[in-house]
Amino acid sequence: MKFNWKVLFNILGVLLMFNGGFMLLSLLVSFFYEQSSWKAILASAGVSFLTGILTWWATRKQENKELRSKDGYLVVTLGWVLMSFFGSLPYIFSGTIPSYPDAFFESISGFTTTGATILTDIEAVSKDILFWRSLTQWIGGMGIIVLAVAILPILGIGGMQLFVAEAPGVTPDKLKPRIRDTAKRLWILYIGLTALETILLMLGGMSFYEAINHGLTTMATGGFSPKNASIAYYDSPYLQYVIIVFMFLAGTSFSLTYFAFKGAFNKVWQNEEFRYYLFSVGIIILISTLAIFIVSDASLEKSFRDAAFQVISVISTTGFITADYTAWAPLLTVIFFLLMFIGASAGSTAGGVKIVRHIVLIKNSILEMKRQVHPSAIIPVRLNGKAITQDITFNVLAFFIIYITIFAIGSVVLALIGVDFMTSVGAVATSLGNIGPGFGTVGPVDNFAHLPAAAKWVLSFLMLLGRLELFTVLILFTPYFWNRNV
Repeated sequence: MKFNWKVLFNILGVLLMFNGGFMLLSLLVSFFYEQSSWKAILASAGVSFLTGILTWWATRKQENKELRSKDGYLVVTLGWVLMSFFGSLPYIFSGTIPSYPDAFFESISGFTTTGATILTDIEAVSKDILFWRSLTQWIGGMGIIVLAVAILPILGIGGMQLFVAEAPGVTPDKLKPRIRDTAKRLWILYIGLTALETILLMLGGMSFYEAINHGLTTMATGGFSPKNASIAYYDSPYLQYVIIVFMFLAGTSFSLTYFAFKGAFNKVWQNEEFRYYLFSVGIIILISTLAIFIVSDASLEKSFRDAAFQVISVISTTGFITADYTAWAPLLTVIFFLLMFIGASAGSTAGGVKIVRHIVLIKNSILEMKRQVHPSAIIPVRLNGKAITQDITFNVLAFFIIYITIFAIGSVVLALIGVDFMTSVGAVATSLGNIGPGFGTVGPVDNFAHLPAAAKWVLSFLMLLGRLELFTVLILFTPYFWNRNV
């Protein structure tokens, strides 16, 4: 099966035009706050938009506008790489990050909503560049691909293949029969929640600039902050509790949040993944609260707040910090390391393995014991009361094996580059899970600036793998994918 290259490049052109358009929003920040970086942002927007419109114009006439699954995987991966490449231009042109490996690392960390940074003094960076930095996470959170899907029917191109490739959850759940309507409703909900959080943060004393930045990166589960100390800068229980709530919401399937706003709470509670998500978070917060209260002199409320904030921040892969969880107790260090391999809900902006995959894996493991006793019995794995196909179970098993294998290989590669053991495993775990802070010298109070350039390229690739959930990217490296007869 041949690739429809004209359609591929036509879509990539549209994405780059979107990218340039979003950059112009940062230009508004430049003018409002009288920042000197406006020329760099304008030039970056111009390069992105001009490249996009030329690519779109050159491929606008197509006889065959069909977008197949193989095309979808390719355009999503290429789209994310190109967005990250052009997204790094404001850092380069403004001189904020003169090293290209560093600029690309910061850009792809934004678009993949990882939140790992190489900036050592964030507050010294101009407001417009920091706004663009936050905006990259917001764009990547729901997915620029899904945004483009909402308008692709206007171009005469179907978008279902893109939606599946960009958000390859275990059980895709359309809110409406047409993918275009689904994408629109998800984005309306996404924008609405971002605006609501921004308002609530302003009511707590944040300036509009700080509130909008944190609103953008919370709903994207990204974790970029305009402050060096992240949320720890604000000694405000109110602000921290607001962000806790919205981090939890961002880690919940947006389909369920949509149903909740429609009043269909029974659909929310009947969702098995949501119940596991809620109970898991509750139990881990309880354990962490007691441990912090015992090993520190913090009050019970402060212990609970710090525990709730860090647990939800890590499990939702947001990456904001109010405390250094690596300095609490050995038990909590192990717990937070394991949290990096859990992730939140499928259909959310969170990264990581996702809870639904853990549910399927645990249930299948338990049922495998029953099958050993009753080898002739057909005992399917059930999710939300319905039997799931064997294909999905195999997919989950393959995902886990590949995920752990990549984690191991990535850790070894970083060690070969010269990174110490704890930093290697922490950096790989946090990059693959799109979390942000890790362990070792890339912990919650550190950054990634000191790592060798080779390590940053490796971690950038791992961020892309994690954001697109492995298969979308890895399939491109298989001979089978490029076989023209398949």
